[in-house]
Amino acid sequence: MNKRNRWVYLLLAFVIMGVGLLSRKLTAYLPHIVNIYAGDSLWALMIFVSAVFLFPAWKTKMIGMFAIVFCYFIEFTQLYHAPWIDDIRKTALGGLILGYGFLWSDILAYSIGVGVGMSGEYYRYRFKRSA
Repeated sequence: MNKRNRWVYLLLAFVIMGVGLLSRKLTAYLPHIVNIYAGDSLWALMIFVSAVFLFPAWKTKMIGMFAIVFCYFIEFTQLYHAPWIDDIRKTALGGLILGYGFLWSDILAYSIGVGVGMSGEYYRYRFKRSA
């Protein structure tokens, strides 16, 4: 079994969060394609590494499945618009966590983010075993 250092993943989650927030501030300097996908891809990657922190004994496939289902669930809840949840979405933190409106491009971005996380895990263990 591969041993994961939970604290490394917690630190990674905060670094990814910072980069994601920074990407929203630098939209004028980034290419349009990056502006479309970067924030949501980084959000999904943060969910993935947070899941590793919470469930370090889980296999990478299970963590990836958990992260993608979580991200898709949050995205599909954006189809629901009741006053109480829209009031939460109007706050800065609520908007960052729950999003504002459903977009198919977000589904693609989440798939990219979780895919990057899973690929990183696979390569990390592959190179660790060969070393």
